[in-house]
Amino acid sequence: MSPARIDFKNGKVELRHGGGGRSSARLIDQLFLRYFDHPQLRLQNDQAIFSPPPGRLVISTDGHVVSPLFFPGGDIGGLAVHGTVNDVAMAGARPLYLTAGFILEEGLELAVLERIVASMAQAAGLAGAPIITGDTKVVERGKGDGVFITTTGIGVAAAGVNISAERAAPGCAILLSGSIGDHGMAIMAERADLPFRSQIQSDSAALHTLVEAMLQAAGPAIRCLRDPTRGGLASALNELARQSKTGMRIVESLIPVKPAVRAACEILGLDPLHVANEGKLICICDAEAAETLLAAMRRHPLGREAAIIGQVSADPHGFVEMQTVFGGRRIVDWLSGDQLPRIC
Repeated sequence: MSPARIDFKNGKVELRHGGGGRSSARLIDQLFLRYFDHPQLRLQNDQAIFSPPPGRLVISTDGHVVSPLFFPGGDIGGLAVHGTVNDVAMAGARPLYLTAGFILEEGLELAVLERIVASMAQAAGLAGAPIITGDTKVVERGKGDGVFITTTGIGVAAAGVNISAERAAPGCAILLSGSIGDHGMAIMAERADLPFRSQIQSDSAALHTLVEAMLQAAGPAIRCLRDPTRGGLASALNELARQSKTGMRIVESLIPVKPAVRAACEILGLDPLHVANEGKLICICDAEAAETLLAAMRRHPLGREAAIIGQVSADPHGFVEMQTVFGGRRIVDWLSGDQLPRIC
């Protein structure tokens, strides 16, 4: 006797879908296994077993609570894959596998869940990082805001690749792979129903192929990589300065910002430097390799707007300074709180 088919068009998530019984099994079989199909996943064990290739293993875990679930240029499913793939890639690693944990809210439309899972499967497939194990829980209506997703990524860094924040040193160049603020402002423009919100698209993307191109061009010269997500470029540079016990000096006129993003920031009273990105990276490299790396980045689709935006300075206090478009200097500080909640 074949199992009853779940009505993904009209059905909704129910508490029984997370109860570990027949309904849970049907949801796994008819949704997650259908989209995330992989030999390890089909075994339906509580873990996955794999043989790692040569090199150093890299692992990262990330939770995703973005609201709304769908936004111009992406959704929580693709974002959950991209965010974790990028965290692994910032160590110069090639992503291998992902795990996924879902917290579903009772009453979530199954059609919405299917759309999210399909997006995740597509993003994982394009990244070459299949989802090989996971978990699903259901919470009562009103306690989960639709769906939360936690992903863990495992990657491998080749021998000789040594990329870490503490390696930034005075005199190194600071490169940025493209325009800032696209993701955060796509979310905020959607929430605020701004009239030009269709002009702003999230930059959500997996950056591992860009990193591979950079490693091929000038791998030993790359000191550290960072994706400026929550807190934006400002927080990422402050993190790097603190970890490396150096200062950072950037030039405002060299930092690419799309006109629509800048306009939205002005309307909402936000600083583009503090707005989140999900498809950009910061690279700190030896100064003599900066132009070589810049050319390699610009040849890649995700680095066409790349720019050299400053340099690392000798500053034990770890200040980030910016030369403004008016010729003065100002300190670029951390955010004191959460400027844009629920953006990733």
